[in-house]
Amino acid sequence: MARHLITSAIPYINGIKHLGNLVGSQLPADLYARYLRGRGHEVMFLCATDEHGTPAELAAAKAGKPVAEYCAEMWQVQSDLAEGFRLSFDHFGRSSSEQNRKLTQHFAARLEDAGLIREVNETQMYSHADGRFLPDRYIEGTCPNCGFDSARGDQCDNCTKQLDPVDLINPRSTVSGSTDLEMRDTKHLYLRQSAMRGELRHWIQSKMKPTTLTVEGEKVEPEDQNYWPTLTTSIALKWLTDGDGLQDRGITRDLDWGVPVKKGDQDWPGMEGKVFYVWFDAPIEYIACAQEWEDAGKGSDWESWWRTDKGADDVTYTQFMGKDNVPFHTLSFPCTILGSGEPWKLVDYIKSFNYLNYDGGQFSTSRGRGVFMDQALEILPSDYWRWWLLSHAPESSDSEFTWENFQASVNKDLADVLGNFVSRVTKFCRSKFGEVVPAGGEYGAKELQLIEDLTVGIESYQKMMDRKFVRRSSQDLRAIWVAGNEYLQEAAPWSTFKEDPETAAAQIRLALNLIHLYAVLSAPFIPDASATMLKAMNSDDTTWPEDVAAALNSLNAGHAFTVPDVLFAKITDDQREEWQARFSGTRD
Repeated sequence: MARHLITSAIPYINGIKHLGNLVGSQLPADLYARYLRGRGHEVMFLCATDEHGTPAELAAAKAGKPVAEYCAEMWQVQSDLAEGFRLSFDHFGRSSSEQNRKLTQHFAARLEDAGLIREVNETQMYSHADGRFLPDRYIEGTCPNCGFDSARGDQCDNCTKQLDPVDLINPRSTVSGSTDLEMRDTKHLYLRQSAMRGELRHWIQSKMKPTTLTVEGEKVEPEDQNYWPTLTTSIALKWLTDGDGLQDRGITRDLDWGVPVKKGDQDWPGMEGKVFYVWFDAPIEYIACAQEWEDAGKGSDWESWWRTDKGADDVTYTQFMGKDNVPFHTLSFPCTILGSGEPWKLVDYIKSFNYLNYDGGQFSTSRGRGVFMDQALEILPSDYWRWWLLSHAPESSDSEFTWENFQASVNKDLADVLGNFVSRVTKFCRSKFGEVVPAGGEYGAKELQLIEDLTVGIESYQKMMDRKFVRRSSQDLRAIWVAGNEYLQEAAPWSTFKEDPETAAAQIRLALNLIHLYAVLSAPFIPDASATMLKAMNSDDTTWPEDVAAALNSLNAGHAFTVPDVLFAKITDDQREEWQARFSGTRD
């Protein structure tokens, strides 16, 4: 039994996330965690909310609540939605935790001791009306290049020109609308990432495969789990080499809400009233989350998962994230880990994803365009969404959600292939043999061929899951479902029964065992449907099928079962049209 540490990119606290956010990190991470548990491995699956920074303060102010209260409420909302989508976190933590505060300050002290932090005097825009320094994106004005009147302090969205706040004509605060702004001197801490450029380059290049493989015309990643996807390494190397290469990065901000800047438990002269930048403390929460897990009484010895001197040298650590998070996880966070000089566990594999677009455009949180997690669960159970999102995961390129494709996938894959098989088999058996696995007959040539085909199919499924190829895994699983349907059509027990009830009994016995097998294999993708199938088969045996022939004899003659309700209801054209209009760009 191997030990696997799994983390997914932690979602920001301000608001409910859309399906594109879900499929970019948390959902595929859950798929992998469930699969590994099913194979008998020990898994620690961690996630948390990312709670610090200006957006949290502004969202709280908009809601008319203290920021700590707002974050606590939104943590509960996101935790409930995670449960609704059956995300099987071992712990869902908070970056505002006491554990993360202490650990962030500890890392800062270690980096200071190593000479990897320097103080920088700089000027930033200060708003008198707001009583605060403003991040560049919270300043708007007229672009000096194109005249667009809503250019941000860092970039004009109209002409894409990179800007500084001082470049803007008539700048104003997006928080208060005030134009009473001035540039003020301030002092901040910078992480000397440039000093670690060579070490980071060597580490990243060690994760690259010199050549790629081609399978069915598609470039795929190599067998070796230590090699990262091309999407991950290409983004990391781009940041290392573009322009002047990896730059030093500010790790403090002039804000009220965040981890206070200290050297361990000691004050940091000149840094009074400042907090650590959210992208410094947020990744550290991955480690702190394990401490929270232990402190919550969910387990013990958290250090054995995170410190190589405490046993983590035998842990395989996998991160899941969207491509926009790759630079921070391949460069900034490793700078913190490596720069500390302490034996913390480094990530072994980073599974990164492209973007999921929505129905001819993009998801938009501000305009409410697309389906958000709470809305999705209002209209359909989580398995419907899990199946479509995972089977269309944006791995090699961006993918697009359309209602037509969603309807077709649910109706064909879930209702017609899997659901119909379960319904036909259980109802036919009940009508001819009762609600028990029938006795009589032996498995013949058709059954033996099916066992052989399934053995090959399951081996491929496991291989794709081990390599974290999400879409390919879904295709293999669907092929396993199809194989059962094709067998049922060829065997035709409803016809066989008229002439040879004994043979029909053997065919149905095999088919009932197939339902049990499908429940086990499908659990990582559609856990609720899996549980329904297991309950219908009156079984709590979730043993992974290392021997297909044995698995298809696990339910013996006389074993009682029940006919389940419809496993998956089809989506009608009327429903599809209603939902397409509802989620086209307005959110209450």
